[in-house]
Amino acid sequence: MKNFRLIAKTATGLEQVLADEIREIGGKNISIGNRAVYYEGDLKMIYKSNYFLRTALRVLKEIEIFRFKDVDQFYLKCKAIDWNKYFDVERSFVIHSTVGKSREFSNSMFASLKAKDAIADYFREKVGKRPNVDTVNPDFVIDLHVHGNSCTVSLDSSGESLHKRGYRINQGEAPLNEVLAAGMLKLANWNGESDFLDPMCGSGTLPIEAAMIAYNIPAGKFRKNYAFENWYDYDQLLFEKVKESNQKVEFNYQIYASDISGSNLLNAKTNARRALVFNKINFLVSDFRDLKIEIQNSLIMINPPYGERLKEKELSNLYAMIGERLKHKFSGNVAWILSSSMESFKYVGLKPENRIDLFNGSLRCKYNKYRLFKGKRNIQLQKKGN
Repeated sequence: MKNFRLIAKTATGLEQVLADEIREIGGKNISIGNRAVYYEGDLKMIYKSNYFLRTALRVLKEIEIFRFKDVDQFYLKCKAIDWNKYFDVERSFVIHSTVGKSREFSNSMFASLKAKDAIADYFREKVGKRPNVDTVNPDFVIDLHVHGNSCTVSLDSSGESLHKRGYRINQGEAPLNEVLAAGMLKLANWNGESDFLDPMCGSGTLPIEAAMIAYNIPAGKFRKNYAFENWYDYDQLLFEKVKESNQKVEFNYQIYASDISGSNLLNAKTNARRALVFNKINFLVSDFRDLKIEIQNSLIMINPPYGERLKEKELSNLYAMIGERLKHKFSGNVAWILSSSMESFKYVGLKPENRIDLFNGSLRCKYNKYRLFKGKRNIQLQKKGN
């Protein structure tokens, strides 16, 4: 089977996590870029990437790389691609572009427009008519990456972003992106070998993704479709074999999801049912300060409010409460906190063992790790050293 040059897109800070995932499913010649991982694989690898990768936003198959000196040459080189090899005039298409450091293209919309004109003119000259552009539900998705005077043209095998797993119907006010949630879990080395607690679970993304990892449920299990299903070379039998190759594993610990809001928890339960993990998660309506759960040597993950809806005083009190509860109620565990409110972290009152830069949407965040020692931290570290 022929090998292709593939590109998996991801969020800032998750590139190494995604590279490790790609290596696990058999990707070759892996290299890391900015919000992207480059690798090689055949048609089966494209299917596996879309179905199994938890931290990929989309998977692209590279078809052409060219250099251009001006906009006219860009148009001609786009038109010179043998588009009939990939789709016909009866199929609708859309172009997604990203542009960086280009004097010729001031924005991505202009690049998309010139490429669209080139494709339309290609088909008009070949068969006398042009395919339709559909920005909502296209049959075929083309990705252009313009950097300076270089352009990479790829076919998007995913279609809708892969963070849209297919299980989420209900969400709270500030839902966590599923790819970011999976990345946070992977960065915390979550592998289902301990209990897990999210005491501010919102619509349940973290505990649901934690359960999917723990039971080895594929990220794409609940997706209804992928763009590659419209490709000429789509092999349905091969894709079915990829899906059948997955094996569920046993999970012998507990996953706890609590939230102060009953409506948030209702949303979380609905999403968990659709992800087929409802009976794997213990749901509780509770304020974190009153939470009565006993865990040891376990993982705690918190995505608290950042300040968009809370006043500064409320925020400082909230983060101080989180720190106090972690220290006095949950010692003997490891906690990770994600927040864009850098000021608020100081109110946690605990020294982070690790800090990672991540983005939640457009918000620059810190993802801090806290090892929750019993007693005084420096004494524990001395004991550990001995």
